[in-house]
Amino acid sequence: MNLVIPISSTGEPLSRQIYHGLRDAVLAGKLRSGERLPSTRELAEQLHVSRTVVLLAYDQLLAEGYVAGRRGAGTYVTDAL
Repeated sequence: MNLVIPISSTGEPLSRQIYHGLRDAVLAGKLRSGERLPSTRELAEQLHVSRTVVLLAYDQLLAEGYVAGRRGAGTYVTDAL
């Protein structure tokens, strides 16, 4: 998966920027229903941020129903949208 999430020094928390990037990708159809998101470790490494920052973004996506976590299998885009 070649996912581009722009990160800037706008003052907005990094976790929110990542959340917005992923949410926008889901809403635009760049991430499709059932598609697996990168692991939090992979995405943190790719974006040069801490894993905690990515976990916060994933938790928000989960809370809003954009993704669902499958223990031991990853995080997937839901089809509820």
